[in-house]
Amino acid sequence: MEPIQIGLIVSGFMLLMVILGMRVAFAAALSGMIGLVWIFWSKKAYASDEFFWALTVAVKTAGQVPHSKVSSLALSLIPTFILIGYLAYHAGLTKALFEAAKRWIGWVPGGMAVATVFATAGFAAVSGASVATAAVFARIAIPEMLKAGYDKRFAAGVVAAAGTLASLIPPSAILVIYAIIVEQDVGKLLLAGFIPGVFSAFVYTALIIGMALTMKNFGPPILGFTWKERFASLPPALPIFFVVFIIIVFVYNPFGGDAWGTPTEGGALGAFVVFLMALFKGMRWPQFKLALLETAKLTVMIFTIIWGVLIYVRFLGFADLPAAFSDWISALDQPPMLTLIFILLAYAVLGMFMDAIGMLLLTLPVVYPAVMALNGGEYVTAADSAFGMNGTMCAIWFGILVVKMAEFCLITPPIGLNCFVVAGVRDDLTVQDVFRGVTPFFIADAITIALLVAFPSIVLWLPSLAA
Repeated sequence: MEPIQIGLIVSGFMLLMVILGMRVAFAAALSGMIGLVWIFWSKKAYASDEFFWALTVAVKTAGQVPHSKVSSLALSLIPTFILIGYLAYHAGLTKALFEAAKRWIGWVPGGMAVATVFATAGFAAVSGASVATAAVFARIAIPEMLKAGYDKRFAAGVVAAAGTLASLIPPSAILVIYAIIVEQDVGKLLLAGFIPGVFSAFVYTALIIGMALTMKNFGPPILGFTWKERFASLPPALPIFFVVFIIIVFVYNPFGGDAWGTPTEGGALGAFVVFLMALFKGMRWPQFKLALLETAKLTVMIFTIIWGVLIYVRFLGFADLPAAFSDWISALDQPPMLTLIFILLAYAVLGMFMDAIGMLLLTLPVVYPAVMALNGGEYVTAADSAFGMNGTMCAIWFGILVVKMAEFCLITPPIGLNCFVVAGVRDDLTVQDVFRGVTPFFIADAITIALLVAFPSIVLWLPSLAA
């Protein structure tokens, strides 16, 4: 049997295990091991006395990959970004941010929900994890929206959907993972996520305002705050923006010249600054211990997925499946843009059965080379490309598109992780309630993705300035 055939059979087996409920990390690792043994044994014509040799080589191969990749300096960004978010929560910065957003934006139709979206976007700028963002604002924003008269399902849906903004707005753990997989500049990808993330927040806002204007008994505007009260809410929320400013200046050096440090060092500096703020705000050992434990749990979950999937990815390399898929995609007799749209739709379907990080880790080794081939290759110029951009910019643009699709998957049934997190935080909500409440935001995300595809400059303007 040819390696490509083995690759297709093992990949189908892995997808079946995921659909049946096995965790992506374990399904990928098991499939990768089986595939490696199969391929090595096939090279010995399936001789019975060579099976142990094939197993030994497969184990050695699988053991080397996770360590070599996970020891990458770029991955150390992930725990620092996550820690920033949890420390900010224990420092009370999230409550201050929400209160400021409520006082300044609450007067618009659907004001409390709009304030939640913008407060969540602000918190996403210091938290790299969508799950952590959703969990924090489920505790803070949902009770306030219920007091204002919002339906509990819609209130939960707002928090679950707005929590996904942390996937795009830097610092973003999932953008770091994408950059490592496709070997692109982490700093430029984080920079590229800023405008699309803010753009997504405005699309959510437009949806909420439209619903408030057309539906009866929707949550009322929050009125009655004086200008004095509004300005008084700003100082407690400013530390969030101060931390963002420090990280941006440290990593991107807007004054010209070389950067003052790497994104990893910027994340560590940001975590240290938030730690000092949390101490000043009264954080003590129990809260600090809880922040460290939550950071460790989420980091271990992400790294476990990476370890398992990297074994599968190494198997794909031996099966030569990425190259075969790339050749097949390039040979299709249809416009490249149509093919790209079909790929994005396939991500929407896969997201119903996989978590976002696992889905990207499993698919990108195959899909990314195909998309680059569609555009004309890694080193194509903008003039000769299919999508009107050079290879580096195409990698950044596609990265933002697939991460936005990953956001979409965080709220789609049956395993939309943000919905489960919100339901887990609130005893008065079921997962079904959250999925019903988040349904209108599917439309908003579809509009956002369509506009990012149609107007790549929304994504590429900022990173082009840093080129």
